Amino acid sequence: MKAFCEGIDLSDAVLKVVKACATKTVTPVLECIKISARNDKLIIVATDGEISIQKNIKAEIYEEGDVCVPGRYFSDFIKKLEGVQITLSSDDKKMDIIYADSQTAMQVLSANDFPKIDTDINENSFSMKTADLKKFINATSFCCAGDDSRPILKGCQFVIKGKEISVTALDGFRLATIKGELISSTGDMEIVCPARTLNEIEKMIDGDGTTEIFVQKGRILVEVDDTVLTSRLYNGDFIKKDNIIPKDFTTRVKVDKSALKASIERAAILVRSDKNSLIIFDISSDKIEISSNSEIGSVQEPVKAETNGKDIKIAMNSKFIIEAVNALDEDKLVLSFNSQIQPFICENAENKERLYLILPVRTMNNA
Repeated sequence: MKAFCEGIDLSDAVLKVVKACATKTVTPVLECIKISARNDKLIIVATDGEISIQKNIKAEIYEEGDVCVPGRYFSDFIKKLEGVQITLSSDDKKMDIIYADSQTAMQVLSANDFPKIDTDINENSFSMKTADLKKFINATSFCCAGDDSRPILKGCQFVIKGKEISVTALDGFRLATIKGELISSTGDMEIVCPARTLNEIEKMIDGDGTTEIFVQKGRILVEVDDTVLTSRLYNGDFIKKDNIIPKDFTTRVKVDKSALKASIERAAILVRSDKNSLIIFDISSDKIEISSNSEIGSVQEPVKAETNGKDIKIAMNSKFIIEAVNALDEDKLVLSFNSQIQPFICENAENKERLYLILPVRTMNNA
């Protein structure tokens, strides 16, 4: 293979696809970026077996061919050559990177061992405003599980009925859900997409346009300009959110978002090294008293609030409540409770399109 291209184009492509390289694997080729020289372009692709990202760039091709280069090393190196023109020349053992008056050699692997990437995914699809898709991902993906004990919880559930869509994520301790409208869909569907895939899609898409997501046989595809992302979907039964979210509450609290957030963040500082980062809400007639206590010290702050219902004292993970508050976008929030040990919800005061449910933490006082 031999090709000539602009360093800025190559760097942009490599930095996009390297995110799909595997980091810990017994299959070395999955840590590589595959470069294919065809006609008048370079096809650059990486995959870890779950997600793949492919980007095409213009190039002058002197000799067609394929080669696999070490992903992280190659991307870090090419990032330093954005301002020059580059010639890539490879044989079975190494790739020569020629730039200005310099030349660097890098070991390669055979492209024959690189997995085949299926981009023929178009059986079903749905489309939505790009801004809405970004909003949906940002509103939910942070609530996905991070470990492999229940793999399906590492993804977000998309439920499509007609032109209505709801996206839900949970990790066993909290739940996030948001609903809205699509521009179009080929039919009703339910999929669970890895959070990692969604976060990469969120980085790909931009602008005020429309994004279409294609679905077929347990895989999805999104194409933006010359970048194509494919990913497998998770199989299995996702937890039904309607069985988890309470219908009625004994205590409701309306509070200013900025005041609540500031107080929670201060209380969280002193417990950030603790396992549960525990803070306490003591809710009475006209306030939420927020407190935390650790070996470092203690915090106790009242926050004005409009309350309706029973007084309640409840403990929670400060990280969970901070992330829920940050994900809401109105000046006033509503918190709804039933007891010290039952899940509570946090939502906007007016627009109810999104909702966050959090399990309280059991303490000596409420066990």
